[in-house]
Amino acid sequence: MKRLLLFICLLVFPMAGWAQAAPTQPSIWDDPTLMFYVVVGFMFVVALLVLVVTLYLLQVVNILAAQAAKEKAEKLGLIFAPEPLFMNRLWDKLNDLRPMEKEAELVLDHNYDGIKELDNHLPPWWRFLFYASMVFAVIYMLVFHVFDTLPLSIGEYENEVAYANDELRKMKAANPGPVIDEASVEVTEDTKFLADGKATFLNTCSSCHRRDGGGDIGPNLTDEYWKHGGSVKNIFKIVKEGVTGTNMVAWGGAMSPGAIRNVASYVLTLQGSKPVNPKKPEGNIYKPEPKTVKGDSTKKTQASL
Repeated sequence: MKRLLLFICLLVFPMAGWAQAAPTQPSIWDDPTLMFYVVVGFMFVVALLVLVVTLYLLQVVNILAAQAAKEKAEKLGLIFAPEPLFMNRLWDKLNDLRPMEKEAELVLDHNYDGIKELDNHLPPWWRFLFYASMVFAVIYMLVFHVFDTLPLSIGEYENEVAYANDELRKMKAANPGPVIDEASVEVTEDTKFLADGKATFLNTCSSCHRRDGGGDIGPNLTDEYWKHGGSVKNIFKIVKEGVTGTNMVAWGGAMSPGAIRNVASYVLTLQGSKPVNPKKPEGNIYKPEPKTVKGDSTKKTQASL
């Protein structure tokens, strides 16, 4: 019982530690998908504990019952023969084990250098899996290659692509507006869009660039040095298409153009901030191109963000 209690404590105490550490990173726990997995994992642990306790109690009951039967047999002067436990009977049934007393009946009439061989057959569970795999292979061939009831892998891929394209058309139809791409994207100063970009950065980008943008696996985003350009168009293209040969994957298939614009604009707000222990500069210094301010008789220029 002490070992069981120790096992329960080892499983429960780490969860308590996670629950205490959650408030330090609220943005991560705000993800509903993560909370779903946490709840499912907790339910799985509880179910596992219930199963372990149940098996342990059954073992205790069997031991007590066997002890009582043994004492009763001793009082009656009978020879006590303990009945095999259920798990032992099931194990013997699945493996069709032969008793050691009958080993001589299984010895074959040939030997190799004095080494004899027993006439043991395959256990029933192995034969069952073998026959089941044969039946599955026949069913698989009929379903996928004879009657074409279900699509193959390439067919599933084409269906998913068609579905994604259809959803994209619906999204564009429901949200008409200017097209956002690497050629037309501009920095947004809308607080709502920047808040969305910050949430995307913290949930998706901070694992490589750190939450303050100081850089970890990915480069530092707070200094003036850029490896692939530091304009909003450059950042938009990098987020959308990724960088081959690096850990920067393409997010264009998972993020909408508006979401990429928002996170690119938020990244530019990190310029000049002072992260803790920033990564060393990489790439070249990027100098923003000046832009003309309209509405003035004299041409004024100011540096873009």
